[in-house]
Amino acid sequence: MTTPNKTPPGADPKQLERTGTVREIGSQAVWSLSSCKPGFGVDQLRDDNLETYWQSDGSQPHLVNIQFRRKTTVKTLCIYADYKSDESYTPSKISVRVGNNFHNLQEIRPHVLHVVNEESMNQDSV
Repeated sequence: MTTPNKTPPGADPKQLERTGTVREIGSQAVWSLSSCKPGFGVDQLRDDNLETYWQSDGSQPHLVNIQFRRKTTVKTLCIYADYKSDESYTPSKISVRVGNNFHNLQEIRPHVLHVVNEESMNQDSV
């Protein structure tokens, strides 16, 4: 998602999109996963249904790769994780990396997910 200003933590990304505050740009990218169980892949990760999800099926680290076809500025990244439903599988930290190709990715900063109203929702400017 992109946004002209810093978005407040815990804000509803769908509401922000409806008001024009942010714009979802994930459909402009090619998504891939380090692993997934059958029926729990990219389609479920991206379908806007909170009842479906990505489930990895391999050793760590678990990776979600998002590659844009051309240079793209991303100002905000929204991640939904349901700690109440997923406890031991909910990530406690994520690493956001940027670069021109897979071989020159650099971490911009580590992120720690915070629990908000029994659901973990972290939305930081990247």
